[in-house]
Amino acid sequence: MDTAGTNIAPAVNGWFAAHARDLPWRRAGFSAWGTLVSEFMLQQTPVVRVVPRLAEWLDRWPTPASLAAVPPGEAVRAWDRLGYPRRALNLHACAVQITQRHGGIVPRDVDELLALPGVGPYTARAVAVFAYGDRHPVVDTNVRRVIARAVDGVGEAGPTATTRDLAAMDALLPLDDADARVFNAGAMELGAVVCTARSPRCGECPVAAKCAWRAAGYPAYDGTRAPRQKPFEGSDRHVRGLIMAELRASDVPVTIAQIDSLWTDDVQRSRSLAGLVTDGLAVVSDGGYALP
Repeated sequence: MDTAGTNIAPAVNGWFAAHARDLPWRRAGFSAWGTLVSEFMLQQTPVVRVVPRLAEWLDRWPTPASLAAVPPGEAVRAWDRLGYPRRALNLHACAVQITQRHGGIVPRDVDELLALPGVGPYTARAVAVFAYGDRHPVVDTNVRRVIARAVDGVGEAGPTATTRDLAAMDALLPLDDADARVFNAGAMELGAVVCTARSPRCGECPVAAKCAWRAAGYPAYDGTRAPRQKPFEGSDRHVRGLIMAELRASDVPVTIAQIDSLWTDDVQRSRSLAGLVTDGLAVVSDGGYALP
């Protein structure tokens, strides 16, 4: 990637100041714990579904210590239908570690954040940047798309490569911490609402005049695409979700007969249940199954 002459940060930051969505985690005074919770929830879940659940979660558990004080199954139950419930277990484990090892304060250091359960390169830097204002590149799918188009001149970013992607974003970051924080958020927002995967609104883009993809005539992407996710209906994820819904809805262990009634394919149902047990999302209890 050649970033010489590609200074899109001022345009993105100016656009973001005028057009940013009003989201809870962007408001002044939003806690580092709230930022961490929101980032867990936003992994593979749309913003519109996260906002109400985030408010409920933080009303109930406003600090890491308050979540750490309850069984992990309560976190899984409260996660409800956000999907990928292992995130709830990891978030509970994060709360325990933050309480026991960090005095109940979400750490600021990226390496310390990376040591927390379920926290990867994106989430660690997002917390350090958006909660604490430090200067780090924050790269998600939307940011990768903006860089691919505006700087590299291709329609899609291709497979994720963390080291390369972080370096590409770092090369575009303003030197000032505050400006870098805004640019991280602005590039993310631009990819989410304007420079979208399908039907990008290039006429509304603040960097259209600098966009290498536009200058090249919007060439079609011809590289290796990431594999597309299999359909949800009928998948093991679907069956796991049915079982998890039954476990969340019950205050007593769910019997094998009840679980058997949820799905007719014995092999798939047994495999899905075994996977939930292996993942720690279900435990054997009084001859049935319950949340941990």
